[in-house]
Amino acid sequence: MNTAISFRCYAANDKDACLRLFDENCPAFFSPNERADYAQFLDAAPSGYEVCMLDGAVIGAYGLVGADQAWRHLNWILVSAKVQGLGIGSVFMDRTIRIGKAANIVGIKIAASHLSAPFFAKNGAVQLQMIENGWGIGMHRIDMELKL
Repeated sequence: MNTAISFRCYAANDKDACLRLFDENCPAFFSPNERADYAQFLDAAPSGYEVCMLDGAVIGAYGLVGADQAWRHLNWILVSAKVQGLGIGSVFMDRTIRIGKAANIVGIKIAASHLSAPFFAKNGAVQLQMIENGWGIGMHRIDMELKL
């Protein structure tokens, strides 16, 4: 893993870079119809959403969001196709768990796809339910929880 990666809070001028990340991951991990939802999420400037930087470029984004005192949501975790397989997703999860524990939350809710659910399961999340075609045709929604 390159030690030059860093994180910072999402800013409105990151929107185009984040949408490029979405496009790189579609349709492999996201359904095309989700792009408008992601853009709307970004427009709301969500507190807790971060971008991951490498050599000055946005290579990933994710967020531990929500105001609930017990549970937060892991939202829109994206990693550039150019750096997938380098362990950046694991760095996101380690960071998410550290932030959650520091905030004294009970756990993290994750709405994954059937394609990303195994990654979250590997990190300790358990499946609560599956909604066939929940994200679009052929993209099944898996609701999960990760207890801290």
